[in-house]
Amino acid sequence: MRILQTIRLALKNIVSNKMRSILTMIGIIIGISSVIILVSLVSGSTKSITDQVQSLGTNLISVSVNNNAKKKIQLEDMDEIKAIAGVKQAAPSTNVSATVKNGKYSQQTSVTGTTASFMEIRGMKIAHGRFLSDLDMDNRNKVAVLGSNIAQELFGVANPVNQEFQVNGNSFKVVGVLESQGSSMGSNTDDLVIIPVTRAVTMGKNRSINTIFIEANSDSQVDTVKNAVDAYFNRKLKSGDNKTYNIMSQKQLLDTMGSITQSLTLLLAGIAAISLVVGGIGVMNVMLVSVSERTKEIGIRKAMGGKRRNILFQFLVEALVLSSLGGVLGILLGVGVGSLMKVFGFTAVFSPQVILLSFSFSMAVGLVFGIFPAYKASKLRPIDALRYE
Repeated sequence: MRILQTIRLALKNIVSNKMRSILTMIGIIIGISSVIILVSLVSGSTKSITDQVQSLGTNLISVSVNNNAKKKIQLEDMDEIKAIAGVKQAAPSTNVSATVKNGKYSQQTSVTGTTASFMEIRGMKIAHGRFLSDLDMDNRNKVAVLGSNIAQELFGVANPVNQEFQVNGNSFKVVGVLESQGSSMGSNTDDLVIIPVTRAVTMGKNRSINTIFIEANSDSQVDTVKNAVDAYFNRKLKSGDNKTYNIMSQKQLLDTMGSITQSLTLLLAGIAAISLVVGGIGVMNVMLVSVSERTKEIGIRKAMGGKRRNILFQFLVEALVLSSLGGVLGILLGVGVGSLMKVFGFTAVFSPQVILLSFSFSMAVGLVFGIFPAYKASKLRPIDALRYE
């Protein structure tokens, strides 16, 4: 019962000085809301990127050959790569800078040359028509699969399947249009122009393969396959200690990204926590003012037998109530602003653990910065307090 009475008394003192209490809580409110908003945005961005990466499967391995490598990977080498133990399928990818044109519309873009297995490995889906086939590779057919954006820019709202457009002045027939997928693996699939790799290497000056996408048989074999692929490319390109290629698995990419975002989250939370410390100083200042204003009240309580620990407890509870109210308002503001940002296209993921930790930290701030004023109040001598003007 005494605790409830003390809390009611603390609330009464806070309400009696509304403006001062609100100004005192601003630092805590800003600190709590900043932690929640920043961490939720980082978590949202991380989830969005992770979902994109995982949509490709965690058994994907990509190899990029540097442009300055003396030896290159040719199409003929793909059979050896596919024969590596644990490899389910592999697709080459080479990019050619080209001008695509249809009627008056013309655009300089990067055309990707690849094979039929590229779609499955990259987790793509066809909206209209079909993807490239092995027959297109063998015959070097002038056919293309378009991303949803580039298809709309070239042909408008009309169905582009079986329509023709120009790539560097050569006529290509559209055989398929991809479903909208957005950015993935560093490129926007909606802007892709995909043609048979056998046709692409004859268009560009560089007849080598830039990137190879490899799918392992299972997630458990990814590390084994990655090591085997690494050994093959090291031997094939004669890299030695100075590797002329980069190899990365989806699992490794997710682990690296998780480590980076965790460090970023801690950094942002630490910066936002500075506001809580500033808010704590505000709590200490207002409590010291409260002690000065209520010196006679403290003297009367002590003269009537009030114990030192009761005075100490009363002012500590008041500091805790003040910081707790600031914490609750900060949580409401942070969740409210974060939810509002979703309307404008931002991805925010709220973590109950972060919210609870932020509120606990605000309580700790109130407790730590309320100790000195409470201690000062409890140390007052009754005679000095009663004579205080």
